[in-house]
Amino acid sequence: MTDITHGRAHFPQDFLFGVATSAYQIEGHAQGGAGRTHWDDFAATPGNVIRAEDGARACAHLEHWQADLDLIRDGGFDIYRFSASWARVMPEGRGAVNDAGLDFYDRLVDGMLERGLKPALTLYHWELPSPLADLGGWRNRDIAGWFADYTEILCRRIGDRVWSTAPINEPWCVAWLSHFLGHHAPGLRDIRAAARAMHHVGLAHGRAMQVMRALGMGNLGAVCNFEYALPFSDSPDDHAAAQRYDGIYNRWFLGAMVKGDYPADVLEGLAPHMPTGWQDDMATIRQPLDWLGLNYYTCKRIAHADQPWPHLSEHVGDLPLTQMGWEICPEGLHHFLHFVQSYTGDLPLYVTENGMANPDSPDQPDEARIAYLNDHLAAAHRAIAEGVPLKGYIVWSLMDNYEWALGYEKRFGLVHVDFDSLKRSPKASYHALRAALARN
Repeated sequence: MTDITHGRAHFPQDFLFGVATSAYQIEGHAQGGAGRTHWDDFAATPGNVIRAEDGARACAHLEHWQADLDLIRDGGFDIYRFSASWARVMPEGRGAVNDAGLDFYDRLVDGMLERGLKPALTLYHWELPSPLADLGGWRNRDIAGWFADYTEILCRRIGDRVWSTAPINEPWCVAWLSHFLGHHAPGLRDIRAAARAMHHVGLAHGRAMQVMRALGMGNLGAVCNFEYALPFSDSPDDHAAAQRYDGIYNRWFLGAMVKGDYPADVLEGLAPHMPTGWQDDMATIRQPLDWLGLNYYTCKRIAHADQPWPHLSEHVGDLPLTQMGWEICPEGLHHFLHFVQSYTGDLPLYVTENGMANPDSPDQPDEARIAYLNDHLAAAHRAIAEGVPLKGYIVWSLMDNYEWALGYEKRFGLVHVDFDSLKRSPKASYHALRAALARN
């Protein structure tokens, strides 16, 4: 496949298309006065990251940001979903502000507006300042206050010009993947740490929302990631395990942010490890939302496992795989658009991340990515026809970048990046989307 057949003309007139990146993955964190983060520490520990690679240089977006914004404009996109780095704004996480960091985000937002792009800000995409990690990071309840302070400093500077804001990208990754499974910084495998992080991430979200409302900001939302949990077999035990996985991954944060409660099947395992008085925080976590974003990539086959709670193991089925080893399952996106609507009703929804890793090179058409995007756009189109209030679709990612524990090996970009020369080369998928998004 070389064309995107579900383009702008197939969607409602006000439907928006965009691309996404995140600060640590592209900016070049060693430049511009940014402070150390727990990702720098995690990557410096042998065995955590492929080739011990980190985000010190990344794509040098700090230097090339204007050309990168030109690529977004020239691709015909409406939205640029970007993130700010807490450690770039406040190198210690608290106290002193790095004026050069604020100046950069000021220029970046102005650059988007000059190009007719809608700035979609994410306040936190995983780069926690190391001095806050020293104090317990997401395990420490005080992080909600620290995050609120950072939110106020950044949003007093750029909050008047951003189109939308979400506090925390993919809370499940910040809490569970990083504190229970140990795959991301800080690399813990500890159920007590995970339970506290699962709660404090939501509390920080709520406090940030309160700060932004007080500043008079609008179009505030939440971005959660979702993964389609399918039973590994038809056995009752595997069905129960898939339901627990769904609770941890898909219902915990959505339920807290929208309904003010946690799913009972997950509390069965986490309640003994939750911070004292957590129930009193639910009203803070449940702040009014103007929209909700879904990050969706894949499905998992879940089986019962004879081991401590949550008594499950993850498996891969027989669908085609991406470079990440993830199954390509567009039906999961269709499922979650309806699933989230069952929580949120008429609230506008956005697909805030969707895409695939593929071992691309500039001279090799990335037909697999074109097919992936087309199939997921078709699933989104079908959901809209069935009444889901989906208002936009954002591709991950604009360009190849630092893929966390997988270093620079996995390529999600519409634009190829040579990590030696830093040359940007639009791929076939970029050109296919540009053609599909062209306006009459």
